[in-house]
Amino acid sequence: MRVWQGRPYPLGATWDGNGVNFALFSENATQVELCLFGSEDVAQEELRIPLTERKDMVWHCYLPDARPGLLYGYRVHGPYEPANGMRFNPNKLVLDPYACAIGRDLTWDDSLFGYRLGDPDLDLSFDDRDSAAFAPLARVIDTAFTWGDDRPPRTPWHETIIYEAHVKGFTMQHPGVPEHLRGTYAGMASQAAVDHLRGLGVTAVELLPVFHRLDDRHLVEAGLTNYWGYNTQSFFAPDTRYSSAGTSDETVREFKSMVRALHSAGLEVILDVVYNHTCEGNQMGPTLSWRGIDNAAYYRLAPDPRYYMDFTGCGNTFNMRQPRVLQLIMDSLRYWVTEMHVDGFRFDLASTLARELYEVDRLGAFFDIIHQDPILSRVKLIAEPWDLGDGGYQVGNFPSLWSEWNGKYRDSVRRFWKGDGGSVSEFATRLCGSSDLYEWSSRRPYASVNFVTCHDGFTLHDLVSYNDKHNEANRENNRDGSSDNMSWNCGAEGPTKDAAINALRARQQRNFLATLLLSQGVPMLLAGDEIGNTQNGNNNAYCQDSELTWLKWDLTPEQQALLRFTQGVIALRKLNPVFQRQKFFQGRSIRGQEDADIAWYGTDGNPMNDDAWDAGFVRCLGLYLDGEMFGEVDSQGESITGESVLLLMNAHHEEIPFTLPDLHEHSRWKPLIDTHELPDDGEIMRPGTPYPLEGRSIALLKLQPPESRSESEETLKHVASEVQASVPLMQRDLPPTDRSGGTTLGRE
Repeated sequence: MRVWQGRPYPLGATWDGNGVNFALFSENATQVELCLFGSEDVAQEELRIPLTERKDMVWHCYLPDARPGLLYGYRVHGPYEPANGMRFNPNKLVLDPYACAIGRDLTWDDSLFGYRLGDPDLDLSFDDRDSAAFAPLARVIDTAFTWGDDRPPRTPWHETIIYEAHVKGFTMQHPGVPEHLRGTYAGMASQAAVDHLRGLGVTAVELLPVFHRLDDRHLVEAGLTNYWGYNTQSFFAPDTRYSSAGTSDETVREFKSMVRALHSAGLEVILDVVYNHTCEGNQMGPTLSWRGIDNAAYYRLAPDPRYYMDFTGCGNTFNMRQPRVLQLIMDSLRYWVTEMHVDGFRFDLASTLARELYEVDRLGAFFDIIHQDPILSRVKLIAEPWDLGDGGYQVGNFPSLWSEWNGKYRDSVRRFWKGDGGSVSEFATRLCGSSDLYEWSSRRPYASVNFVTCHDGFTLHDLVSYNDKHNEANRENNRDGSSDNMSWNCGAEGPTKDAAINALRARQQRNFLATLLLSQGVPMLLAGDEIGNTQNGNNNAYCQDSELTWLKWDLTPEQQALLRFTQGVIALRKLNPVFQRQKFFQGRSIRGQEDADIAWYGTDGNPMNDDAWDAGFVRCLGLYLDGEMFGEVDSQGESITGESVLLLMNAHHEEIPFTLPDLHEHSRWKPLIDTHELPDDGEIMRPGTPYPLEGRSIALLKLQPPESRSESEETLKHVASEVQASVPLMQRDLPPTDRSGGTTLGRE
């Protein structure tokens, strides 16, 4: 095969229509060899080409006779001095960090480790066995694809509703997805999947990691997998496990087809991405790619360079102080936007990306580069604003352009509906967009991505069904996963035939969903919560690729009712702009009564005072949102108005008569939804009338001016009636155990 000089850029293997350019960064290598394979079944490379050209620390060549489909890897020579951070071992075939497709996946074998397993010197020893028969191989691809008229939906942040889903888990058991497409990108793009997403009303799908991952050896040997995918093996290649075709080149096309289909349905695609660490683990891990290419350049090494800085709990941390590592991440992000057409990213353990020094640097180079990038600065950027290092909890501290998973929202809402006292003040702040966290940096309410549950933890059904985690299936003796879940089982641990407990659990699920979807900020719904999906109390199902984590679509009548309820509340959110504010409430304290567009009321119908806010026993409050929405304008500068509403929330175990406030002369209150049931004494209620707010329930009422009969109001009325029809009727009087304050029902 002819070998030409080639170019140092772009990095990776690039097909230009005539041949393939290969370029690999290694600062400390002494020699690099490109290894070509005729098929994925062979145990040894058929051709080994020394790269003699090196420029700017990039080794490169051009093969005019190479074509897409070619399988390749590298052997990188240099010092093997683990005590000094150098772990070069040319006996180990390593994967191109820029591989856009995985042509052959890894097969676990002792030869994949740079040191000899079992040696008394541990990782200081040297293993000279060849790993070529077991190492992953990259495949050269042709990136051409017919996108047609594909356009990004570009849903405004304040109108965004996110649905966090796993490609396989969402589609694997869906009866409407063709059987041969279940568990795949094509299944995610199927008509049945799209119909569910559109019918639900979400605007964006946030996919759990789809970068090609590594299944840890101990999991494989235990018959488990790294199901969630937070163990990246390639930052450019979509995981072939989710391909219906099974081949790496078809996997790329299938992923693009999925994005195109979701876009055509008006749905954005957001990827959960893991750039903070790699699959190679700590010093005892395998040599698969970065470690063997240039360990000291790619990883944050400890003061003793034999070891790694670990802010992730996964053994290593990417070296964000190395410009070429920053380039790798930026090139990867741009690739997924420009080549794969995705609409945004959620960054796993994003605080790690800011650790240029030991401390988290809010204005680190990574953020500066993104803000200046003409492509990435225009997509949705979401941070998981914490890591496991000191000072890693950074909720509210990310710069402009970024939204954040708001862990404080999750915790506050869980505490409130669990019935914990002394939490109403923070609960109110979280309900209104968490201005205390985001307004100081000139960000908007949509900087807060609100969630009650996510992939990591209990599902919503399990949050109200279990006090304790039940992770025995993970084979770690139930030691893994968080023990602090702020959950409440409503009276029995796990499944029960007690009708009152099941009714309370159903109502609690509706309470959480209504709270989430009617809060200011961006709601994120965990896939399956809308249908009451359970993982049997497992709050760390990262290794469970089974029916435990696959959504179950054979819905009971109660699950169908929960789905209709969720659809209806999402529709209510979309219909009324008071739930989609673009600015905080006048930029002032939400607890003050001087702002006309928001007010808080006690059960007596009067504005809440400081004593009520500070009282530990208060578990019930009302929130008024004025439809005038002062200061809110649309893209044309026109004032935005909505319907004035009153949201009543009672986390106490007993019914509370909530006196409806008197706000406008001759106006009345019209109940729209109630997570228990609507009152029986007529449609319209006068101010001063006590509303029978059942224990542990939410009611939403609309201010009804006497002359109002607008088209939007009729639409709102229709949607509200559909929502309420989904709320199963139950006896007003629950068993005495529920009225005791919850202690005999297992309340923590």
